[in-house]
Amino acid sequence: MNALLVRVAADSSEVGGSWNGPVDSRSWEFVYVPIPEGECVHAGLEKPYGAVTPALMRLGVGLPTHLRERHMHLDPDFTHLTYGDVGQRARQIRANLSAGDWIVFYAGLTDVSGPSRLVYAAIGVFVVEEILLATDIPVRDRDMNAHSRRILAPDAKDLVIRGRPGVSGRLKHCLPFGEYRDRAYRVRQDLLEEWGGLSVKDGYVQRSVRLPRFLDPIRFLRWLERQEPALVQSNN
Repeated sequence: MNALLVRVAADSSEVGGSWNGPVDSRSWEFVYVPIPEGECVHAGLEKPYGAVTPALMRLGVGLPTHLRERHMHLDPDFTHLTYGDVGQRARQIRANLSAGDWIVFYAGLTDVSGPSRLVYAAIGVFVVEEILLATDIPVRDRDMNAHSRRILAPDAKDLVIRGRPGVSGRLKHCLPFGEYRDRAYRVRQDLLEEWGGLSVKDGYVQRSVRLPRFLDPIRFLRWLERQEPALVQSNN
């Protein structure tokens, strides 16, 4: 069994929307805010950022002005239990994952409780059901993922991963795991040891094209089970 740690959601980079979604460290309730959509999508399948406004309001946060008129690249889509990728990351997924393997999604979130700080935390998990090309998804199912919503060339290599129902979804409460150490955000040292290590140097989890791989997935899953995570099949 293999497992990968995959960063998703809006962040402070331009491609990430120049904004981090919120988390309340008193309850670990958070809002999943995707990155902006940067490509053309099929008419009627746009996902406006206004859809996250009710969830943001529950944490007393408003959507920044520069995102209000834009559309989301809703990926992963926890309602449909899909995740898509392309390029180097897609090749790593294809090389490392197959049915029954795990993806752990994480994000950098802004704490809205007390002094502002960035919280790196797991926000969802998938058990892989299947991996397919976005171009192979039937037109009737095109709305299942951000990559199949895009207008793609016939030879496009965008992948879409389907999560296994019942054991995949968004975490109702995120699981914080990061700390700022040695001039970068990394997995906490105690958790690195408890998880059995990652394939990246010293638990590095800032932006990188390399997807961290769990060196001992069984140990990580035992840790995850002890957290008693509640999964929901919805984006917010």
